[in-house]
Amino acid sequence: MHIEKNICDSIVGTLLSIDGKSKDNFNSRLDLQAMGIRDQLHPIQRGNRVILPAACYSLTSNEKKEFYKFLKEVKVPDGYASNISRCVQVNERKIFGLKSHDCHVLMQQLLPLAIRGVLHKNVCVVIVELCSFFKQLCSKVLKTDQLEHLENDIIVTLCKLERIFPPSFFDVMVHLPIHLASEAKVRTAISMDVSYRAVCSHSINLMDIRKCHIEEEEYK
Repeated sequence: MHIEKNICDSIVGTLLSIDGKSKDNFNSRLDLQAMGIRDQLHPIQRGNRVILPAACYSLTSNEKKEFYKFLKEVKVPDGYASNISRCVQVNERKIFGLKSHDCHVLMQQLLPLAIRGVLHKNVCVVIVELCSFFKQLCSKVLKTDQLEHLENDIIVTLCKLERIFPPSFFDVMVHLPIHLASEAKVRTAISMDVSYRAVCSHSINLMDIRKCHIEEEEYK
């Protein structure tokens, strides 16, 4: 789930141009210029101002408002997720305080609906494919042939994302999903593993600490 949360933060931050979370900024455009790719996205110097041309994933002010408004007004069954609307400020164009499970719900259920009609079709389809990958991977029942399809599909999906987003978008977290389907083949419950790996690891560390402490007491 932590992988899913980081990817969700990167996608939402980039689409909404959130300071500190967007992977599309002045430095990333300079990287494109230095690499000699995507000439249409290179910074443009006009007098004392530097203009960053809009990308295919860029949202207009009204489109961002519609995105925030959708999250503000969305309603889910009691106990299904926390009140996401409390984390959204439409007029201030802010989204904050999303927990791991909130991003889990946002990525698998809400994001495909929120971007429909506001993003370019080619961009929307690829993001929906990524959301569908996580949704299928976290389902209660997984079959071996289904995991093999997911393992192949995520490679294609990431390649499509590389044709859309700048290289700065692809940190370690974005590349990790390529291993999740193969990892699921050797684990009994991927949903438990993705969601609670950090908690289990923390519990194991605490057990080791207690064990060492007991052994030290015995030798005193």
